[in-house]
Amino acid sequence: MTDPDPAAPRPSRLVVLAGPTAVGKGTVAADVRQRHPEVWLSVSATTRAPRPGERDGVHYWFVSDEEFDAMVERGELLEWAVVHKRARYGTPRRPVEEALAQGLPALLEIDLQGARQVRETMPAARFVFLSPPSWEELVRRLVGRGTETEEERERRLETAREELAAEDEFDVTIVNHEVHAAAEELVGLMMLDDEHSFDQ
Repeated sequence: MTDPDPAAPRPSRLVVLAGPTAVGKGTVAADVRQRHPEVWLSVSATTRAPRPGERDGVHYWFVSDEEFDAMVERGELLEWAVVHKRARYGTPRRPVEEALAQGLPALLEIDLQGARQVRETMPAARFVFLSPPSWEELVRRLVGRGTETEEERERRLETAREELAAEDEFDVTIVNHEVHAAAEELVGLMMLDDEHSFDQ
């Protein structure tokens, strides 16, 4: 048995960021992307239509239902789920594995269903729950976003109640009082060595 090459990158540990709808996961991840180019961010595939300003391959890979079916069939997704009882979202497996093998600090920003699947397939990952300062603030952010119909808002609030109840499943919680502060706290956690404690 040969000794590992000391110059070779040490595989890194995946960090999974999840939390209730409208808590600001995407905004926090975008802040990390802008300020910390050393962090590798996974880009999810989704069957939903792009929102204004979203770019294919940057924010999401926008795919058809048929393309998504094919990715599932070929085992190309690390996790996938139907979100808000409508669109499907999934994480392409290969880019995540390649980033970890290269030793890059890797961040996966997904919903609760996806996080539970990743825990099954990659239990060594660190799981971070992004929490709103309060339920009232979460409702205010969701309504203020103005991108959903009344029916969609009600569906998202119902989902959010269920998602908030899952906080205890995670290794650590970050409260999103302010986006940049939450992003910096997240990056700080990502840079912890595995030898350090990750308890709250």
